[in-house]
Amino acid sequence: MSMDDRRHQALSPAHATGLDRRGFVKRSAAALGSLAVAPLATTPSARAITPLPQGRAVAPRPGADPIRIGLIGCGGRGTGAAAQALSSGQDVQLVAMADAFGDRLDGCYGHLTGEDLAQELGPDGDIRGRIDVPAERRFVGFDAYRSVLPLVDVVILATPPGFRPIHFEAAIDAQKHVFMEKPVATDAPGIRRVLEVHERAKAARLNVVVGLQRHYQSVYLEWVSRLHAGAIGDIDLGRVYWNSSGVWVRPREAGQTEMEYQMRNWYYFNWLCGDHIVEQHIHNIDVGNWVMNGHPVRAQGQGGRQVRTGVDHGEIYDHHFVEFEYANGARVLSQCRHMAGCMDRVSEGFHGSNGTAPRPGLILSKSGDVLFEYDDENDPNPYQVEHDELFAAIAAGEFKYADAQRGAIATMTAIFGRMATYSGQLLEWDETLASTESLMPKRFAWDASPPVVPDAGGRYAIPTPGNVSTD
Repeated sequence: MSMDDRRHQALSPAHATGLDRRGFVKRSAAALGSLAVAPLATTPSARAITPLPQGRAVAPRPGADPIRIGLIGCGGRGTGAAAQALSSGQDVQLVAMADAFGDRLDGCYGHLTGEDLAQELGPDGDIRGRIDVPAERRFVGFDAYRSVLPLVDVVILATPPGFRPIHFEAAIDAQKHVFMEKPVATDAPGIRRVLEVHERAKAARLNVVVGLQRHYQSVYLEWVSRLHAGAIGDIDLGRVYWNSSGVWVRPREAGQTEMEYQMRNWYYFNWLCGDHIVEQHIHNIDVGNWVMNGHPVRAQGQGGRQVRTGVDHGEIYDHHFVEFEYANGARVLSQCRHMAGCMDRVSEGFHGSNGTAPRPGLILSKSGDVLFEYDDENDPNPYQVEHDELFAAIAAGEFKYADAQRGAIATMTAIFGRMATYSGQLLEWDETLASTESLMPKRFAWDASPPVVPDAGGRYAIPTPGNVSTD
């Protein structure tokens, strides 16, 4: 199992509210349109990543209280992110947790405080002494996140991505630093909301890191830097892949409401997940934007369901192919597939006028000579590095990381691809970003109706190209 595959484990959702951002649509479209011909904004300062020692000690903060962390979303990714935050080498303490499901929260707490994880981390990395979450600070339900925010300095947002815009806005309005998992939304209205909140976070000098960890990974930083410096000349083609056998499925259980079933099996419903092109392939699509120094201006593609077609596979496709066109005419070809027994590939490659970069860390001349090859054997874990850097900045009182815009652009590019494959149409960026189609439910409660419901046979309507609105 690859490092990326290990990241995609179960998450749990919390609350969401309605969207009212129509006045922001035109401003967002214009602002993002300009990014097609200019480098993407990243952070207020550059990073220099160096290997970190094993068993790092907690950095002292004389006269200061510990940095208080709240975890919102206690599934597998939330559990991992909390452990990484507590292992950041700073004086941090997990003091509050929230999840829609009590059993998910209990499982997360048990793992973080359990002997197995302590043995895995070793005596120098044991995080149990940094966890202080008594029963009265473990909150369950759709509104649970609201109870966490007043108690903490930093929040980790690791629910399914449909809830991310709501939780991000609440965290920034509460003046909290944020680590949030990718993707940051599942529809265009959610993207516009994140972009608006991003500006408020910058104005308040609140650090925000998004879990697109390749931006914190030495091999990618060095590789992309050389590509931007012209190592293969003018880049006219990119290839990005996430082809694998797929992820978990959670069958329906007796007594579940439709809302509970979908939230338990969240990966297969677009309002929660966005389809795997958004939830998973975003990593590689983001690298395409990074290398191309912008987002695509149009997209067309195709996809469907051929193998993962069971009643518990919801409404998403099992394969997508998208051709993204950038403002300078360059293309990035995108593949993602969830099919067992096929070629697996999670990678990126680029072609230029003077050579090729067939995989991260490798650059070849036109004749095939090796111009650069990166040895990443001793690289630190980028999932850990992103937490190390975030909490180091917070501990130092520095404003260094403003990742939300980049996360929103990468997410919107993946949504752009999904809308192209679902519709079968040639789509334009500005028009798609301005889409008013919200995937989110009108009400969040266990007895509420989700946006999609099954037919009498338990199956959900599947998007049919040529018969899908792109508005």
